[in-house]
Amino acid sequence: MKFTKIMLGAAALLGAATIASAQANPAIVYDLGGKFDKSFNESAYTGAQRFADETGIEYREFELQSDAQREQALRRFAQAGNNPVVVTGFSYATALDTVAPEFPDTSFVIVDMVVDQPNVRSVVFNEHEGSYLVGILAAMASKSGTVGFVGGMDIPLIQKFACGYVQGVHSVNPDATVIQNMTGTTGAAWNDPVRGGELTVAQIEAGADVVYHAAGGTGRGVLQAAADAGIYGIGVDSNQNYMHPGSVLTSMLKRVDVAVYNAFMDVNNGAFTPGIVVMGLAEGGVGYAIDENNEALITADMRAAVEAASAAIIDGSVVVHNYESDMSCPAM
Repeated sequence: MKFTKIMLGAAALLGAATIASAQANPAIVYDLGGKFDKSFNESAYTGAQRFADETGIEYREFELQSDAQREQALRRFAQAGNNPVVVTGFSYATALDTVAPEFPDTSFVIVDMVVDQPNVRSVVFNEHEGSYLVGILAAMASKSGTVGFVGGMDIPLIQKFACGYVQGVHSVNPDATVIQNMTGTTGAAWNDPVRGGELTVAQIEAGADVVYHAAGGTGRGVLQAAADAGIYGIGVDSNQNYMHPGSVLTSMLKRVDVAVYNAFMDVNNGAFTPGIVVMGLAEGGVGYAIDENNEALITADMRAAVEAASAAIIDGSVVVHNYESDMSCPAM
């Protein structure tokens, strides 16, 4: 494995500038919830590790412990000569908007938010499109006509997941009930599996027999509660089918790994470009997972329905409403 972990201290900083400048000297700062959250952060880690495995080039990383460390982590990696510096999560926007102008020769990348600086690449995803697809699968798998959604932090981005999901469910069953809960309003909402489990149990008691989460590490509790109750869970960001084989109906894939890998590789190849990069179904940025852990759960009709919907979204004949476009969801 080709990575070196950095702690935010003077001693670590002195050891951070050891990689030859003739190639990329990348760094990544994960969001709250930990690198191995089995979801968003872990997908980012997978992309960084793929780059290291393919190139033999080390990368630096830092696992955030508090919001106060965001700006400090960015500045110290840039001061150490790391390039690019990738941050995962919308909460880095203010810190990056402050730090990026201080280091105009450093390439920065932010995932899930737009920062308008000449040396920043902003990668955003069409999560509503992927959520629409897993909504179709949820509705087709449900016997009760009631499904659930558990979000992490109550913010527009997570409402975007929820809105796409509801639209997909209602495209199959207009009369279906979709129960929705958000875990909280602070960063702690991304890493509270106990609360995720409690919310899922409450939804199951209200009749839900499929529950989709977009909650980071909190989702571990969602999937566990669903498996314990004998209903289906739906994972997010990374392929989480393996966590409870036969219980996780599918996972909505958000290819954060590709965004990180491309950023590292583009700098290494001298091909980095700033600006906004949108990754939707057409770009392979979102999708759904079928593997040996869930293939028995997805019938031929289900697969045909979701593939037809995917093609229709890509060719424009089906338009999934984006909650962030007007902060509303007609389907809810």
